[in-house]
Amino acid sequence: MSETVEDRVKKALEQVRPQLQADGGDIEYVGFDNGIVKVKLKGSCSGCPMSAMTLQWGVENFLKKHVPEVTKVEAVK
Repeated sequence: MSETVEDRVKKALEQVRPQLQADGGDIEYVGFDNGIVKVKLKGSCSGCPMSAMTLQWGVENFLKKHVPEVTKVEAVK
């Protein structure tokens, strides 16, 4: 049985998680709809002024590379 897009997104997030945790943060998968991955930033990432840049340049680029169906990553509260 082949993996769903959601399964591949979750696996990719698991690869990104250690880098965020090293800075005292974390990321939680919330959902996927029409190419948009919704995540919740936790720990020090939730209030960090660099979180938007981390999300776009780090997480979003990584996900787009590994899961081509992803078009955008959004942080939700």
